[in-house]
Amino acid sequence: MPVPSHGDPFADWLHSHAVPLAHLDPDAPLDDLEPLRGIIGGARVVAIGEHSHFVHEFAQLRQRILRFLAERCGFTVLAFEYGFSEGFPLDAWAQGEGADDDLSARLAAAIPIGLEEPLRWIRRHNRTASSPVRFAGIDIPAAGGSLLPALEPVADYLRQVDPEVLPAVETAVRIAESFAGGSGAVAAPAWARLAAAEQDALSAILTRLLIRFRSVRPLYVSRGGRHGYDVALRSLEGACHADYTFRAMADLFAGTGLTADTSARDAYMAGSVRWHLEHSEPGTRVVLVAHNAHIQKAPISFNGQLTGFPMGQHLHDALGDEYFAFGLTSTAGHIAEMRRDENARFGFTLDDTALEPPEPGSVEAAFADAGLGLAMADLRRANREVPGGPDRIRMQSTYLHTPVLDAFDGIIDTPASTVAGDLEGASS
Repeated sequence: MPVPSHGDPFADWLHSHAVPLAHLDPDAPLDDLEPLRGIIGGARVVAIGEHSHFVHEFAQLRQRILRFLAERCGFTVLAFEYGFSEGFPLDAWAQGEGADDDLSARLAAAIPIGLEEPLRWIRRHNRTASSPVRFAGIDIPAAGGSLLPALEPVADYLRQVDPEVLPAVETAVRIAESFAGGSGAVAAPAWARLAAAEQDALSAILTRLLIRFRSVRPLYVSRGGRHGYDVALRSLEGACHADYTFRAMADLFAGTGLTADTSARDAYMAGSVRWHLEHSEPGTRVVLVAHNAHIQKAPISFNGQLTGFPMGQHLHDALGDEYFAFGLTSTAGHIAEMRRDENARFGFTLDDTALEPPEPGSVEAAFADAGLGLAMADLRRANREVPGGPDRIRMQSTYLHTPVLDAFDGIIDTPASTVAGDLEGASS
């Protein structure tokens, strides 16, 4: 049967090579995902993205892919766009600690970006699995909303190994309490209202603590063990990156930001993924869940202005083809647009927003031109076989201009996206 020509070589390639998927239901059989095994090959880290948070179909797809990679491909870690320090209590719950009903309370302070159902699946899976799945947080504390989730465990650690420096930590905690919020959208403007002396004192204390941690490692390890030291150090590094991010975001909101300055968060997330790999059993394979803008391998630019180097670029530089970035997008539908509102719980309100028709040159337009429904494509293969390729992909209700075949290794497109139905209170 001849392949119809759409005037777009990539759309023609998709028509012939994209893999149709049968289900969105996370509990449905997984056989339609079998081609995924060959697409990811021997990747140690498979990142699953989304062009917008709070989309029902993306949550379902991530859940199905997590099941497939854990049940059929031996992946044993779910790393999530969630605080590094806050991840350890959630991992303990996923391994069976506490009661089933405890999870909602543990997540009450977190932005609801689709973590609850994967964690509940892991807990159920681990009851009978020969190889349990672990949970790993990778982000700066509270998505940049507060230093406290990182500083409080650091303070507990220092009470054991180095009580002499506790007054400095307590000063940092006091300052951090004065501007803590539910996300960076709340904390960055609140941080900007601090007196410059307080801002500088906080940064100076964190820097001094970090240098001391690294300089007296043998002392700390002798008093508290290597693992405790490694966790506390990484938590302190998270506080330092978050503190830097407060300054970067405040400058960005004020229109005075340095080029790509908010990359500090993505650099920390990439380092956290590598930290979990290094602290896991040899051969560990990781499912990584985050926004498309975090997992992609190409720099982020808007209107020709370089704005950031994403986590995926750092991981690709470190792991090469052992890192696989799978973007999720939609041809049409609705998303929850995030509108800044410092008075809202997480610093933004959510507006149910209809997506415009796909722009020419976008990966979504190519899927539409190819006449595909729910489908998956191997972009590494496309990159070898198709010249050029799409130059943009949806981000929220607009487009990010990026060389899609270089930015992502695979793509799944769903015909329509809908706003998740469990967001009550997310923006109140």
